[in-house]
Amino acid sequence: MPFKSKAQRRKFAELLVEGKIKPETYEEWNRETGGKALPERVGSKKKRKAAHGKRGKPSSKGRRK
Repeated sequence: MPFKSKAQRRKFAELLVEGKIKPETYEEWNRETGGKALPERVGSKKKRKAAHGKRGKPSSKGRRK
């Protein structure tokens, strides 16, 4: 699995130095990433709100006062 961000690559390098992951694991991920330009950080994907449909905005028709 390739790295998704520079921060993730740094974290894995730190784990490698501490001996918590194998050098082969780090090299495999690094090889799969290649020379891609990675973002500094990757945020979570935000869910899009659904367009107003059948149950969207309430209608004023037939409302009691």
